[in-house]
Amino acid sequence: MSAISSRNLPLANATRHGTLLGAWLASYASANTQASYRRDVIVFCTFLDETGLDLLTATRAHIDVFARIRTAAGDADTTLARRIAAISALYKYALTVDALEKNPAEFVRRPSIDQDQTTTTALSRREAMRLLETAETDSVRAYALVDLLLTTGVRVSEALSTRVSGLGADRLVIRRKGGKKALVYLPEHTVAALRVLTGTTGTELARGTEPERVIFTTSTGRPWARANVHTTLARLARTAGITKPISSHVLRHTHATLALELGVPLHHLQDSLGHADPRTTRRYDHSRKRLANSSAHQVGELFA
Repeated sequence: MSAISSRNLPLANATRHGTLLGAWLASYASANTQASYRRDVIVFCTFLDETGLDLLTATRAHIDVFARIRTAAGDADTTLARRIAAISALYKYALTVDALEKNPAEFVRRPSIDQDQTTTTALSRREAMRLLETAETDSVRAYALVDLLLTTGVRVSEALSTRVSGLGADRLVIRRKGGKKALVYLPEHTVAALRVLTGTTGTELARGTEPERVIFTTSTGRPWARANVHTTLARLARTAGITKPISSHVLRHTHATLALELGVPLHHLQDSLGHADPRTTRRYDHSRKRLANSSAHQVGELFA
């Protein structure tokens, strides 16, 4: 492929290579993955625009410089590792459609991430109850969502994509990362909250008349946007007097932490959360650092 001089091209990289970027993003089934990769690659394209480089002629050295600039700008190691992974994924796709001859990001060093650590702070049991009570007085929709997130630990993207037709007597069909369907079991109070929100009784499923629409919508019937969910959660947390940072992921973290405190086996929690790597689930097991739970402490008692 002949070299491209970006100085002679007035269009920004994201526009100039829009067809390639669009095809690459469309190759992922998950809307959440598409949105995340789009954000990270746009940041990279902006860097290329500012330095007069073209996306398809950038080298490893350019990506190394990008990494140093993002670190200086305050990107956490996890954020930078994710950005480089997105860039590498784009270039790998470009190889498959003969837009490139090699992947310039292939050997770029990524920050080492401790899989056992997380910076997210879970809510205490009392704080979780206050948030749920506040949501109940706020609206039917807010209560149903907070109940679902705290009770099941599903991702907010999974919750917002659920459909009324997937709500059963004691379970809910969701789509995990990658678009794979999964069943989430629901207690009676969560089912009741979702039934009130959707205006269904459960008899529709037996009749085959259940509506094919998303469960969480706005007053106009449009799907509830993720950004607006986070705004709602922040408002509810303030009303509940919760000073910790709040997000949908905090509720997922809270579910996992409470489950482990209640004795749910780690491998069962891994299945419930849809984690492919058990190390991801272990992040929520704060009790593993306690001396009383150390194998040395317990086995050592045999020889005391």
